[in-house]
Amino acid sequence: MRQADKMSDRVEKLMLDLFDIEAVKFGDFTLKSGIQSPIYFDLRVIVSYPVIMNEVAELLWETTKTSGAKFATVCGVPYTALPLATLMSAHHDVPMLIRRKEAKDYGTKKMIEGKFEPGSSCLIVEDVVTSGSSVKETAESLESVGLVVTDAVVLLDREQGGKQKLREAGIALQSICGTSQLLRILRKHEKIPESVAEQVRDFVRNNTFPPSQEPPVKKSRKILSYRERGDLCQHPVAKQLFGIMESKKSNLAVSADLCTTAQILKLADEVGPHICMLKTHVDIISDFSAEFVQSLTELANRHEFLIFEDRKFADIGSTVQHQYRDGLFQIADWAHLINAHSLPGAGVLEGLKQVGLGKQRACLLIAEMSSQGNLATGEYTKATVKMAEEHQDFVVGFISQSQLSDNPAFIHMTPGVQLSGLGDGLGQQYVSPWDAVVTRRADVIIVGRGVYKDPDPATAAQSYQTAAFQAYQHRLTN
Repeated sequence: MRQADKMSDRVEKLMLDLFDIEAVKFGDFTLKSGIQSPIYFDLRVIVSYPVIMNEVAELLWETTKTSGAKFATVCGVPYTALPLATLMSAHHDVPMLIRRKEAKDYGTKKMIEGKFEPGSSCLIVEDVVTSGSSVKETAESLESVGLVVTDAVVLLDREQGGKQKLREAGIALQSICGTSQLLRILRKHEKIPESVAEQVRDFVRNNTFPPSQEPPVKKSRKILSYRERGDLCQHPVAKQLFGIMESKKSNLAVSADLCTTAQILKLADEVGPHICMLKTHVDIISDFSAEFVQSLTELANRHEFLIFEDRKFADIGSTVQHQYRDGLFQIADWAHLINAHSLPGAGVLEGLKQVGLGKQRACLLIAEMSSQGNLATGEYTKATVKMAEEHQDFVVGFISQSQLSDNPAFIHMTPGVQLSGLGDGLGQQYVSPWDAVVTRRADVIIVGRGVYKDPDPATAAQSYQTAAFQAYQHRLTN
């Protein structure tokens, strides 16, 4: 018997098995879209039938290999296709990736789990395709971390336009079986009457997603450059920062966690050509003075970087006003940017704003932190984003571990970045520049010990500058 005939016989038996276990049903069903359908595929049930599930996985694999698709990893669309992708991975020794429907509020917060090389290809595995939207969503998540998606394989194609829609997105879809073939098999074995088969055919004909009028070109969401985002900003500090990042080709901020003015000024002069921002902790400086402020400001002007005082304001409005404007440090006179916790409520911003707006200063809200066990997660983070949206005249972005807003005027800055991506044993959790910028979609990486503890801080800063900006360029073009 020819190989093609053997494959056809296996597909025919599988369709009969799916009918017997009620993975394929006929009647009157309301689909997720609200449309009434005479046919319904409930393929989640196959997890209770290991023999059938194994056969589905093998036929998916053989269908893909017959098509000539090349791929380095496989990824199942959540959630029904996950066990199918797992079997394909385990049986054929191909690495598997997992796409989360939502990022975790803790740990790595990755949307794509697994080991992969940016630029490598990934095969998407699905159980049923109607419009192709679930496959496209998975493809977008994979592509956002640098993977390439050109092929997908599905158990059942409802033949309602999904294959054409995916082709327009640059994804070739292969299927084990389509609705028309399924109906022929079930009619051949008298599983359904002709009247039911014709009712399904009418439904498919009348509920097909029309092809686009545009040529089949792979589409992707427009990623704006730093220059373009700067043009959209209303706040002068955000506009200035984006301009510096674009002109210096740097999205690196160095955290000068040092205790003497001489150490800070020496570091600022060494790393200045490679950074867009220097972050200070003014209350750990043992010999703070007005002369130090003048010298640091001169270095910022000479090397073209902004000064960010990491004060983390977190008190009632009247108190933070004094902390920001008065006292020994008079932060509002020299720091372009400050940050604040949202914990006290909007009053903290109202107090800071009354001082900062008159001096053209800006604020970042701390929405997420890099320390292990921190409580800036979940609903707290969502409330912080909402507060920022309500105070865009002063708040220009976030200290965060991931992109929290699609507003291109908001800047996302991620601390806890090291080239090694390890931890420090004291609760600090590091990520790599690539992971921060490509996977988590940060705009600026903040590096401390990886630079100032290096024997050659200038060279270390240049290495981080190159790694982070290359990651940004990849995100911009992919």
